[in-house]
Amino acid sequence: MSVKLHDNYDNLVKNYLFSEIAKRVKAYTEANPEKKIIRLGIGDVTQPLCKTVTDAMAKAVEEMGVQDTFRGYPPEWGYDFLRNAIVEHYAKRCRASLKMDDVFVSDGAKSDCGNIVEIFGDNEIIIPDPVYPVYLDSNIMQGRRVTFIQANESNLFLPSPDGIEGGNYIIYICSPNNPTGAVYNKEQLTKWVEFARKTSSIIIFDSAYEAYISSDEPKSIYEIDGAKECAIEICSLSKSAGFTGTRCSWTIVPTELMVGDKSLNAMWARRQATKFNGVPYIIQRGAEAALSDEGRKECMAQVEYYMRNAKLIADMFKEKGVFFTGGVSSPYIWFKVPEGYTSWEFFDKLLNEVQIVGTPGSGFGKNGEGFFRLTAFGSYENTLEAVERLKKVF
Repeated sequence: MSVKLHDNYDNLVKNYLFSEIAKRVKAYTEANPEKKIIRLGIGDVTQPLCKTVTDAMAKAVEEMGVQDTFRGYPPEWGYDFLRNAIVEHYAKRCRASLKMDDVFVSDGAKSDCGNIVEIFGDNEIIIPDPVYPVYLDSNIMQGRRVTFIQANESNLFLPSPDGIEGGNYIIYICSPNNPTGAVYNKEQLTKWVEFARKTSSIIIFDSAYEAYISSDEPKSIYEIDGAKECAIEICSLSKSAGFTGTRCSWTIVPTELMVGDKSLNAMWARRQATKFNGVPYIIQRGAEAALSDEGRKECMAQVEYYMRNAKLIADMFKEKGVFFTGGVSSPYIWFKVPEGYTSWEFFDKLLNEVQIVGTPGSGFGKNGEGFFRLTAFGSYENTLEAVERLKKVF
């Protein structure tokens, strides 16, 4: 007799994409210690937290060392000062009106993308292919049925609901998209919201990269009329304020969002209260500062720094006549690999010939085969050097 395990884990791809990348890079580095590797693979920021944020955190640390201002467990849904700051951010940046009760502060968009499935039953899941692995893997872990919608070169990696039959779906949308860098416009997102409302479906909208949108494309799903009745939005400070190592995000579950007589807001509130002890006070003060006028100005300067890197890479591909998406309103550049190579073969070519680490598109799904992702999160100097190295390959 043995302990029973969760059989759904057997259905996961055995090697997690980024673990396999790390394994190959480690082997190459050990064999070639003299080579300088430029890492444009994992979407991790490289610029430090801005001064407004670190000043707020330092002040919060001092408060924690004084009896009168010491804080214990934080509220499971976030301190009111940060939830209000998020509401104000949506009003100013996203032209969306929210209530504080709609906002749940958390420790990362990845966590919430993985955990949100717990409040839903056995619904069919609609996920774009290619896709950020967490959407797929978290649903496989729950034993959900997943249907892929095709994102490809012909639709510029922005699939629409046209032709989808049935209803009662959970639909994942990411804009700006990870991995493709593609961004939905208002008309395209309106189609999805109308489809969700018509078919009694729910949209999980990942807006983790909204800070990189410099045009008129929606920064939030709630810029679309009717979205509060059919959409949950998950956002993060990881890529907009450099919080990848600090961890702070939020999930918006509007109080208007109902399934029958059940409130999804109340269900998520109960899930968080039961399974989550909240984000530390020090981090939440830093997050509040990042959303202040001065903090936003400093953070956006870093976003512009990364977008200058993206433009370097995008301009090189334009010059070479290589098809790509992203690089505009997105820190990712998703490009077509040279003919005759698979995504992983091209990964090995870049690593071995010009010592650049990227991410093979096939790791994001079947439609990612033949494509490759580079990030703009390196230093400007390394990105300049990477572009010169890439020119030798194309």
